Amino acid sequence: MPALTRVIIWTAVALIGAAGWTVLALARGEHVSAAWMLAAALGSYAIGYRFYARFIATRVLRVDATRATPAERLDNGVDYHPTDRRVLLGHHFAAIAGAGPLVGPVLAAQMGYLPGTIWIIAGVVFAGGVQDMVTLFFSVRRNGRSLGQMARDEIGPFGGAAALVAVFAIMIILLAVLGLVVVNALAGSPWGTFSIGMTIPIALLMGGYLRWLRPGRISEVSLIGIALLILAILGGHWVADSSWAATFTLSPKALTAWMVGYGFVASILPVWTLLAPRDYLSTFMKIGTVALLAVGVLIALPDLKMQAITHFASRGDGPVFAGSLFPFVFITIACGALSGFHALISSGTTPKMIQKETQVRMIGYGAMLMESFVGIMALLAASVLDPGLYLAMNAPAGVIGKTVATASHAVANLGYTITPGQLAAAAHAVQEKTLLSRTGGAPTLAIGLSTILAKAFGGASMKAFWYHFAIMFEALFILTALDAGTRVGRFMLQDTLGNVIKPFKRVSWWPGLVLCSAVVVALWGWFLWSGVKDPLGGVNQLFPLFGIANQLLAAVALAVCTVLLVKSGRLKWAWVTGVPLVWDAAVTLTASWQKVFSGDKKLGFFAQRSTYQDAIAHGKVLAPAKSMGDMHTVVTNSTVDGVLSAVFAVLIVIVLADAARVCVAAVRRPEAHRPQETPYVESRYVAPAGLVATRAERAELAEAGLTSEGGQRRRE
Repeated sequence: MPALTRVIIWTAVALIGAAGWTVLALARGEHVSAAWMLAAALGSYAIGYRFYARFIATRVLRVDATRATPAERLDNGVDYHPTDRRVLLGHHFAAIAGAGPLVGPVLAAQMGYLPGTIWIIAGVVFAGGVQDMVTLFFSVRRNGRSLGQMARDEIGPFGGAAALVAVFAIMIILLAVLGLVVVNALAGSPWGTFSIGMTIPIALLMGGYLRWLRPGRISEVSLIGIALLILAILGGHWVADSSWAATFTLSPKALTAWMVGYGFVASILPVWTLLAPRDYLSTFMKIGTVALLAVGVLIALPDLKMQAITHFASRGDGPVFAGSLFPFVFITIACGALSGFHALISSGTTPKMIQKETQVRMIGYGAMLMESFVGIMALLAASVLDPGLYLAMNAPAGVIGKTVATASHAVANLGYTITPGQLAAAAHAVQEKTLLSRTGGAPTLAIGLSTILAKAFGGASMKAFWYHFAIMFEALFILTALDAGTRVGRFMLQDTLGNVIKPFKRVSWWPGLVLCSAVVVALWGWFLWSGVKDPLGGVNQLFPLFGIANQLLAAVALAVCTVLLVKSGRLKWAWVTGVPLVWDAAVTLTASWQKVFSGDKKLGFFAQRSTYQDAIAHGKVLAPAKSMGDMHTVVTNSTVDGVLSAVFAVLIVIVLADAARVCVAAVRRPEAHRPQETPYVESRYVAPAGLVATRAERAELAEAGLTSEGGQRRRE
């Protein structure tokens, strides 16, 4: 493409993005089309990927296409396996895109659409995408070593031990929370259960097809997978209205048991059989649905009904979650902007499957941009709803009551208006008995999605279909992060035990593989099972820690990346990860401080504990407790959450302090602080860096005697 043409194209992209930002930032007291949010996001993503990500890959990391990756050197067909970049992109995206990009932005809409939009887009370009790509690169250079083990190897035994404990504990909490969201979404839903269940045999078929029948035929297997996935979705709709509905209507306990079993099996099977093809398959549905929603926005052109910035942002007394805009918008919105969980995948499954170092930009940064777009669409879907309906759906029953009349009155007291008739009509339109206090974000996203798609495709009569489709879509979105996360948890435990028992260092060593998988599944499964049995126990006890714990994990990842940049002679580029590290540390440690020491019972864990302890002394029962036994449980939960928040914060401070010490020492004596990088081995693989091969890459493939764009070993 001529240079002038490229300049014109990228100038146009920049102007579209700038126009979107201008309207979003300056429009006040007038109707703002949701299409401007799309323009701001897509324009920014394109510029960020084309220029900033490319700069980091080529100048900062200096990716080397001639260097063999762990997938090529250690290929064993179990955990290490060179995987086509398109399949791996699907796996990585599906693994990182869990509940966060769907739920967090919906909840953060309480503050208005503008703060969330700024954080999601700026966060992913300068922090989230950077963390994912740089972590992936350094893990590839270390045989796919896990984040906690890299911290121990590069920072030292003291800070590394703190990182190992913090990372593994946070990982178990995150997996249990993801499991709870899936259970809540699928319980009593035969459509969702059938459709998601069918993705397992479809993925096994795809894995076998690529392994034995038609190796490298990605286009063929993609078409087959898409066709079967569409049949599974349509079949689920048919099953829900048939005599088979009862068979696929599972209780929360039954779903938990199935998920625990699935998590164990998925974490020990070879990656090519189930994990990679299933994630690749689910990506079609995830991206397809989000793209369909974007098209619906362009057709329906709905207005953003939520204010740009609401009064809850400054007052910090919002009914959805307590706390002011800083720091809690940046905690509530994690996945989609910056998420520590992503660093676990980037140092877990993906580095053991990537064909070429040059693919870290597309897979690490590109997949994060895809997830960020999901977050933007979730925020958009919540923001096109009437604010009164949004608050009625997301405020707890203790705030709005249990009837449409009390909800209407409570919403009016919050400064917004919605009638009882409008609340009843909204529920009837999607064939639900009530939409009141449907907290957690998922139902709100489903309502917003159905509102947009029904207006664009099919009219009001299709609203119920799109709503239930969205609920099923959300469950599929989250489940794929659970199975990949379980395998990553197994890697982390194996790395940790390997420091004492050497065979565990071999992640595909069968005894260690089975034992560590069982331990990880048992840990998150126990929390999930306890939470399903007791609304105030198990994972429900730990749910308030989810956001802060996730962002503290990001601080560990960014600290490790910064140390590695300094130790590898890239001091002048350390700001690339150092700046987002400082921001993330400031946000998360401020939030931790407030959650531990705030005197507001809605915000501080120990303040809440004191409130309930005093009520117990006076014989009173406060919501959400329903009995004196529940009151004691709330006191215990608040105490545990407060203590864990303090412990996690202290562990992260130790990691950061030790990382700073290592950086200073490495600058003073670089020869004594070399990074522990695996020796260079020349690669024999040929594969493009991006989705589409460039002219030079096509020539290289042809020179090697290859006709496929799939990564393959050169002919000798």
